[in-house]
Amino acid sequence: MLELDRKVLGNITTKEIIGAEPSENEIKETLEKETATLLEDLKSQPKENLEKILDEQKAAQAHVDSRPGAMALSQPKIQLYIKYNQKYIQAIKEKLES
Repeated sequence: MLELDRKVLGNITTKEIIGAEPSENEIKETLEKETATLLEDLKSQPKENLEKILDEQKAAQAHVDSRPGAMALSQPKIQLYIKYNQKYIQAIKEKLES
């Protein structure tokens, strides 16, 4: 059973990614804004917090991706989420390596 109110990228919840609402176009816009905010916030994060954030984001992606074959779920929205989450994860990794 998925936790529908679990935040999976900033303030975006599971139900927004897998549910009928918001639309694909609306969630794309929300993902863009939320990712931009998160990337900006990364600049002020100490390295000690980055590992924790990275682990949380990997767990969130596994949570959303745990039912990718379910026909009723919005596959395009899940793919958009994964794209933006991967962008965020990559930025965290780069900051950890710097």
